[in-house]
Amino acid sequence: MTTLINTPYRPLFGWTECMLLLVAIFWGTSYGLTKDALMYVGVFTFIGIRFGLTFLMLLPVLVRDFKQGKNQDWLRALPTGLVLSGIFVCEVSGVLYTSATNAAVLISLSMILTALAETLINRSRVPSSLWLMGMLSCVGVLLLSLHSGFKISFNLGDGLILLAAMGRAIMVTLTKRLTHNRSITMLSLTAIQSLVVTIMAIIVGWFSHEPIAWSSFTQPAFWLISLYLVLMCTLFAFFAQNLAISRTSPTRVALLMGSEPLFGALFAMLWLGESLSLIQWLGALLIIASVMRVSTSR
Repeated sequence: MTTLINTPYRPLFGWTECMLLLVAIFWGTSYGLTKDALMYVGVFTFIGIRFGLTFLMLLPVLVRDFKQGKNQDWLRALPTGLVLSGIFVCEVSGVLYTSATNAAVLISLSMILTALAETLINRSRVPSSLWLMGMLSCVGVLLLSLHSGFKISFNLGDGLILLAAMGRAIMVTLTKRLTHNRSITMLSLTAIQSLVVTIMAIIVGWFSHEPIAWSSFTQPAFWLISLYLVLMCTLFAFFAQNLAISRTSPTRVALLMGSEPLFGALFAMLWLGESLSLIQWLGALLIIASVMRVSTSR
């Protein structure tokens, strides 16, 4: 007689996975839009506006959570905000000096670097399957970018993007370590991080004497780009990332968000009418396979 054991249904993509893939979709479109935004303002002005608007949108929630006593461990958000400041200075500056394609490829190395950081910083054992999927996904990103003229180089922009990839790895790992089982809400964490980035951008921009083109603030295109990046690529993205970090491992978070070059390529194909070569489709399939495998692992 066969005994049937009822096991709880586990969807292929739960809410956490879906949110992280949405982040990857939004971030996949962000590199080109960031290059467009930098035609209007300087790097630090752009970062200050982007994260300043994010903080202002979250300020009512932050005040409410403090009044309700939900943010007793708010000081733990400050180091993660400093790391995030370094990431965006490197990433936005890097995009200015290199191509969006090169930036997407190099930033994908954060998938492997996160596994390394999780091992060193959190003393956690990363399953060999996640290491394998990380390397497979990096190969997929490289293949996906070949048709766009990706070249092995190490100019200033490439070096800055690589530093940003290292920062991303440290960011998700450090956030997990500092906020796990602590009294701070995810929206408040995002708000405090945004405030720290804004302050750092203002300070560095002031001391570097970055010129401000005031006429750019009257351009509707600049504000449309900025609002999209604020709402989708910053406010939602970092809330989803912080929430996912609290629920799963930093390496899984990095692997799922690391699929952003795939969605960037699909966006270019569907919206801009570009085509993918056979080698690019192979790269896309490798990324998809990695994401599918990671999404079903626990």
